[in-house]
Amino acid sequence: MKTLRILSRSFRDALKGVFRNFSLSLASISCITITLLVVSLSLILSSNVNNIASLIEEDVTIVAFLDVDITEDETNKVLEDIKKLDNIDDVEFQSKTEIASEMKDSSEVYANIMNGWTEEENPLQSTYLVKVKNIESIGKTANELKKIEHVGTVKYGEGMVEQLVSVFKIVRNISLGTVVALIIVTVFLITNTIKITIYSRKREIEIMRLVGASNLNIKIPFLFEGLYLGIMGAIIPIVATFYAYSILYEKFDGKMFSEFIRLVNPTPFLYSVSGVLLLIGMFVGMLGSLQAVRKYLKI
Repeated sequence: MKTLRILSRSFRDALKGVFRNFSLSLASISCITITLLVVSLSLILSSNVNNIASLIEEDVTIVAFLDVDITEDETNKVLEDIKKLDNIDDVEFQSKTEIASEMKDSSEVYANIMNGWTEEENPLQSTYLVKVKNIESIGKTANELKKIEHVGTVKYGEGMVEQLVSVFKIVRNISLGTVVALIIVTVFLITNTIKITIYSRKREIEIMRLVGASNLNIKIPFLFEGLYLGIMGAIIPIVATFYAYSILYEKFDGKMFSEFIRLVNPTPFLYSVSGVLLLIGMFVGMLGSLQAVRKYLKI
């Protein structure tokens, strides 16, 4: 019961402290709001870059061309050999007849040339379209495919795919580093802002000491005060993130410029971002208060 009374009184005193020193509290809230807006933007950009990278990686396909005169049994044997490889996610067979049909549908020129072909006269090669589990190992998988009997040429956009993988890895690392750096900067800024707030109340803390309040009893209200400031500072970034991203997603119908550049679906993405912003706000607010009380005032 005593603990509950202390916590209840600390919550009440913290709330009074926020409004009693509203001008300084407003400075802390503004600091949290501005930095969390930047963190929100970084999280959205980072998540969408990762989503675009994943979609492009999923679309990368290895095309294994089979011998022109391959038999049905040999075709099936090639499929068995492909499935034995470690990095294989999915395999789709495309016959030379299907390839010819697609080419005729795509161009009248092709249609005029190919319409006179019989099955035996069709010079195209049947293919296996292979998707891999790990795109970083796509080159190794392509080399293994080349070694399979009755597989001729193997193509997957070699060179360009490796460059894309490298670029995506760099972008992901930069995005993650930016978010972490912003959180560290936020903690630093809020800690210094709250230090000023608490230092202005040094006399109040001295009086609390004189009446016998323990260090813990002095710290707890300020800790909760930092919690309140963090929650208040996170409200505007959360609301702005919800409305701005939802409008952006609806306006562009979930994609930017092409089908490859698709935005992350707002649900449950926005709830996750909002939760992260709220947790960061609460964490840095409480940490800032704790650091300020403990170090700045030497409590």
